[in-house]
Amino acid sequence: MRAVGIDPGTYSFDLFGMEDNREIVVDESMESENVFKEPYILIERLEESMPLDIIIGPSGYGIPLKSIKDITNADIGRMIPLDTNAAVNEGIKNVLLEMKKREMPVCFTPGVVHLRTVPVYRKWNKFDMGTADKVCCVALGIKGQSERLSIFFNETSFIYVEMGYGFTAVIGVEFGKIVDGIGGTNGALGFIASGGLDAEIAIRLKPPLTQDIVFRRGLRDFVGKDIEPEDLKNYKEAMTLLGETVEKDVASMLVSVPYPREIILSGRLIQYEFIHQGLRDRLKKYGNVIKVKKLSRIAKEAACGAYIIGEGLLGGKYRKLVENMGISNAAGYPN
Repeated sequence: MRAVGIDPGTYSFDLFGMEDNREIVVDESMESENVFKEPYILIERLEESMPLDIIIGPSGYGIPLKSIKDITNADIGRMIPLDTNAAVNEGIKNVLLEMKKREMPVCFTPGVVHLRTVPVYRKWNKFDMGTADKVCCVALGIKGQSERLSIFFNETSFIYVEMGYGFTAVIGVEFGKIVDGIGGTNGALGFIASGGLDAEIAIRLKPPLTQDIVFRRGLRDFVGKDIEPEDLKNYKEAMTLLGETVEKDVASMLVSVPYPREIILSGRLIQYEFIHQGLRDRLKKYGNVIKVKKLSRIAKEAACGAYIIGEGLLGGKYRKLVENMGISNAAGYPN
């Protein structure tokens, strides 16, 4: 049984896979910019790992579980906006079209908004409650908490904070199921992304509006310099802004998950100790704060979680975890 997960990140595309949940067959990261320019480098790396029983593909905002052989142009348009020139979207589109052409064993998975475990009323006026890769991150969180606390998958409960290079998302989990989510374009700002943008600001921005807007007005623009995340330690006000926006989302998620066992942190920004420690200090009032443990040495958390979902869909060790999450019976959009 050989499964591989793909994480299509703003900064990097990551691959992680194992055979029979024992031997690692791929654990790599490649800069997204290189994948956007030449999608074949990712495809060829996957082919080097063949034969594979399943690949959890780059699903963008997600769709109900579907094999690549069955996807339509409409499905691609749901996963990524097709009327923009955003590099990450073009990269994902080119990769998935090439995978379809080569008839690779790829499945696309849902985002938070598709899951039946999230009450319909919470989805009203929502689209980005957490992309498909954030759902994958939660799968890793469920596995980790289950093993750490010696509890069943359906006994896990936590608030998951994923802080990538571009976006920040906060997801609520109760009884091993996602019950609510605040996606990267809908809440706390990220290093690049604005997060939830005041609609009165949006309508006053110069037309035409494109998806490029979600890749602006984050911490880097707030500082006003071409910095990298490690430079944030020199900008106290930016760090306060980051901490406050994340804490507000975590605090609001307590409405949906009032008694989380833990607050779980993950993502590229969490690898910086000053960011990690700053958030731990802020969030410890809400519960025990821990950093998620990856399966990989190189690949990011979402790729590990995508592997877990793929392995579970094949009926392996994580079958009950994936079944309990409701990955297979996810529905369409509620509004």
